[in-house]
Amino acid sequence: MSPPAFVAYYRVSTQRQGASGLGIEAQQQVVQRFLAERNRTTIDEFFETETGKGANALEKRPQLRLALERCKKSGATLLIAKLDRLARNVHFVSGLIETRVDFVAADMPHANKVMIQMHAVMSEWERDQISERTKGALAAAKARGVRLGATGPTNLRRHVEDRQRTTEAFALRLQGLVAGLKARGLSQRAMVAELNEIGVKAPAGGTWQLSQLQRLLATLHALASTTRSPKGC
Repeated sequence: MSPPAFVAYYRVSTQRQGASGLGIEAQQQVVQRFLAERNRTTIDEFFETETGKGANALEKRPQLRLALERCKKSGATLLIAKLDRLARNVHFVSGLIETRVDFVAADMPHANKVMIQMHAVMSEWERDQISERTKGALAAAKARGVRLGATGPTNLRRHVEDRQRTTEAFALRLQGLVAGLKARGLSQRAMVAELNEIGVKAPAGGTWQLSQLQRLLATLHALASTTRSPKGC
């Protein structure tokens, strides 16, 4: 039996990537390396730019449909660079398997259909986890009063100002303690050790590091300088 012919399929997921060529060249390199190791070439190539989101992703990919048709007519194997170039969607991968067109991912050349389905399951789980973490972060930001979707210098300035106020408030709470440590003539490293020993939490809630103490001292110095500055200057 002669070795299978290959039809290559390349995909990027945004119009911007498609216009710039980002991603396609890297996929071609992976595919060409796969072919060179086997002394093979492709009989056809298809390129696609689309989002690929949703359970009906195959319907949104006309070039993939054409590539599958070419494979069916020629008996060729569909060749892609990486499995995630098709979809992180179990339903979609299962549908692709049901077309009965053989396909191989250059980054997983020895994977059988069961392994490919398992890979899709894990990829979909990872995508869902990222989505849930993003939703949680957005909900927390909204609860803090952050205007979601706001962009530009005004919103950026507000975030910077909020962080600065939080930093200054934290520093002021520790101002008396820091003054006492300084009065004892402790070095900065000794101050870090003391803060950790007495159980004072660092800004992020963990143990103190030297760099965190130095930022705290710099904030207190800046606040003191502002207080001493004559009004109206």
